[in-house]
Amino acid sequence: MRVAALYDIHGNLPALEAVLAEVKREGVDAVVCGGDLVTGAFSVEVFDRVMSLPKVHFLHGNVERLVVEGVAEHDRDWSAERRRLGDARLATIAALPLTVELELEGVGRTLFCHAIPTADEPIFTRITPDEDVVELLGDVDAKLVVCGHTHVQFVRQLSTGLRVVNAGSVGMPYEGRRGAFWALLGPTVELRRTEYDVETAAASIRERAAPGSEEQAGWLLDPPDPDEVTAFHEGQRGA
Repeated sequence: MRVAALYDIHGNLPALEAVLAEVKREGVDAVVCGGDLVTGAFSVEVFDRVMSLPKVHFLHGNVERLVVEGVAEHDRDWSAERRRLGDARLATIAALPLTVELELEGVGRTLFCHAIPTADEPIFTRITPDEDVVELLGDVDAKLVVCGHTHVQFVRQLSTGLRVVNAGSVGMPYEGRRGAFWALLGPTVELRRTEYDVETAAASIRERAAPGSEEQAGWLLDPPDPDEVTAFHEGQRGA
């Protein structure tokens, strides 16, 4: 089995469509949607588009949990997002699992999670010490762990022999360059970047005037530097 891992889409429909076109050309067997699918300008359209895929596996991220719970975080009111999604979509989102496991060609047993296998918010980065990452991930019966959450791609080989991949972000990358970032898995591990018309996408996101749209559009046009973001995340986790 070959899989496209699409994480952190954040309601960016133009980026998603560009990636899905490339995924179709690759002829993958399935797509894994790794959380933080919703919120953003085109939240409903992104949700419906991914749900329409012929072979897709879902797991939830911290955004899905917060939207379902309706709990405000960082001064963000999720009520508008809940109204846009509607009861039927919210019920589907509420039932999403925390992890997905698949057997991948040439890779072996692979565990997909948003942040870590037991929670959707803990942070680790490409420079977090091995022992801290091992402790966060816990006892994993897999050859590969695929995550997202921090919006910066990386591949790491831990001292235990476990490989860890961050697939990056399709819809709001922190890579210092424009594009939509994802991972192609099986028989090798490939970090991918798909180009699309970011200028037009940012304009359409701004037109929607959804909560956070202006900030997202700005980040798409002038993506944050991955080294700066990594240092910020390390500071968040108390390093």
